[in-house]
Amino acid sequence: MSSSIYLPIDQLVNGQIDFDMMADFVELSALFAKDSTTLLSDLANQNSIIAEEDYTSLDDKIILGDDEMLNGTLSRIEGRLKSLDFIYPFKLDSTGDLLKCVLSEDYGQTAYIVSLILSNLPPLSPILSEFDLLPTEEGEQKLRKFFQYFATAALAAEVQGMAWSFGFPRPDGSGFLVKLEQIWQILGDGHVEPQIGVSKSPKDDKVDVFAARVHRDGLPGFLLAVAQVATGKNAPEKSLRGHLSTFKSRWFHRQPVTDFIPYMIVPFARPDDKFVDDVRTMGNVLHRLRMPLRVAEAGQLLAKEDITIEGYDQLSEATTWVIDYRERARTSVTPL
Repeated sequence: MSSSIYLPIDQLVNGQIDFDMMADFVELSALFAKDSTTLLSDLANQNSIIAEEDYTSLDDKIILGDDEMLNGTLSRIEGRLKSLDFIYPFKLDSTGDLLKCVLSEDYGQTAYIVSLILSNLPPLSPILSEFDLLPTEEGEQKLRKFFQYFATAALAAEVQGMAWSFGFPRPDGSGFLVKLEQIWQILGDGHVEPQIGVSKSPKDDKVDVFAARVHRDGLPGFLLAVAQVATGKNAPEKSLRGHLSTFKSRWFHRQPVTDFIPYMIVPFARPDDKFVDDVRTMGNVLHRLRMPLRVAEAGQLLAKEDITIEGYDQLSEATTWVIDYRERARTSVTPL
């Protein structure tokens, strides 16, 4: 194990350029630095050193030039700042070289850091693979639980309404049918009743979050978002598109006539071109460059509306975990 995080130089060879991974590396470096800062130019220096040490024969290798690497990484960081504004827990100086972590106890910023760490756990990314403070198995489970609650808050803000954390295990420990009936007592459109042949012990049947903005008349035809929360490599395979009609036919005697709007909520930062296809295949997507801002908006929503956002009361625990994890890491990480 190592006291420093790993620069994934292999992502810079053979034309495989992952600028989001490079940006993640710079952000994590600033997050764990004792002075909360890192220089993008140090990234280029490290790249040159590793290239000299590891690739003495470059016949079949293409090492990314320093300028191209810096410009590409800087562009991704600037894009994140533009998308999230004050929720982005990092700031660039006027030269575009120094990145400073400005993490506070804001839930939106915590959501970003939780997403950043989840995105770089092995085998998703090599950056933290040799880190001696890699989260334990228990720590990973906590991070995924926190992300589920952040996702619930984000979807509530997305529809400007109430939301329930339906994914197993549920925060209130309820069973599948008990929870579904509780939600539909409020929504009112349809009648919950399991149909012939369904599982006798369902967990969540792929649905992790329900969020709705109902009308005062109590009638159907309202915003009803239904989300899968995915933190692994197989996220695209978990799309709710094509499954929601099955969900309705399994668990309702009188099916809701209100459309279920499919969402996927993931911790990853995706390039714009790939994100377009994500939406095409998975439905509406809240990812790391959208979800934290919605989490911040959920707090504003709760301040003015008497509604339920299940799991929101657990977000302070997530903030405490992130602050503690960062402090422990800052005492051991070796600078670039």
